[in-house]
Amino acid sequence: MRWDGGRRGGNVEDRRGLGPVAGGVGIGGLLLAAVGYFVFGIDPSTTLSVVNGAGGGAEQQEGVRGTPADRDAQFVDVIETSTSDVWTQVFKASNRSYDPPAGIVIYDRATGTGCGMGQSAMGPFYCPQDRKVYLDLAFWQELSGRFGAQGDAARAYVIAHEVAHHVQNITGQMDKAKQFGAKGVDSGSVRLELQADCYAGVWAARASEASGGQVALDPKDIEDGLNAAAAVGDDTLQKQSQGRVMPDAFTHGTSEQRMRWFRAGVQSGDPAKCDTFGASRL
Repeated sequence: MRWDGGRRGGNVEDRRGLGPVAGGVGIGGLLLAAVGYFVFGIDPSTTLSVVNGAGGGAEQQEGVRGTPADRDAQFVDVIETSTSDVWTQVFKASNRSYDPPAGIVIYDRATGTGCGMGQSAMGPFYCPQDRKVYLDLAFWQELSGRFGAQGDAARAYVIAHEVAHHVQNITGQMDKAKQFGAKGVDSGSVRLELQADCYAGVWAARASEASGGQVALDPKDIEDGLNAAAAVGDDTLQKQSQGRVMPDAFTHGTSEQRMRWFRAGVQSGDPAKCDTFGASRL
């Protein structure tokens, strides 16, 4: 994947080395558990209990904002900037202005968020309360080691997926999810996650044009993104962790669904093709 020459917007907050400060109860703990998480194999109710067990929320010392010096963090900056460039173009085509996330926060182990206490065991997530994406970079090792999703494109897919939740937040798609159940094959959570996969595909399709070729994915990179999507399907994760599939507990969709919706975004480059809430077949 080409990204070294990509623009760095500096919309990164580096909290590595800073521990969370105990504070009041966060008002978004339920949202943390229900949306925005990859929660690889972790049931949302478990996530919520972790949030509550940590005190329900935490204040956090502000990290250093800008472009970090290390390569892994620079990659995060480039990809987040690329998503902003793509979504700015998409919104402009509809005579709207895109408001990027308030930042992408990189942290170690645990950090305070507007939605409660964030912990690395939860995976990358987006908090709609403070409009920030949270990522412990140690997750990259889990992505490749535990889930077998290799390469920069798989990592970029993760970032683009979380930024997609921000797009859903500012366009009202998250409100649509509330009209459906919290779990199950047709739940609002599944529809929200599959749409985020499709939006990640839209980013992949349009990244090269938006960046003047500085950020670009070739067909092999797209396959890496598809493999990442497949690795985190509910059915695949349930088989790995429990030995059986429980559709009533689905929160993100099957591997086949996640691949198909990501591919729909890649092939069309059009977010209008990502209407999982109006789709008769997920």
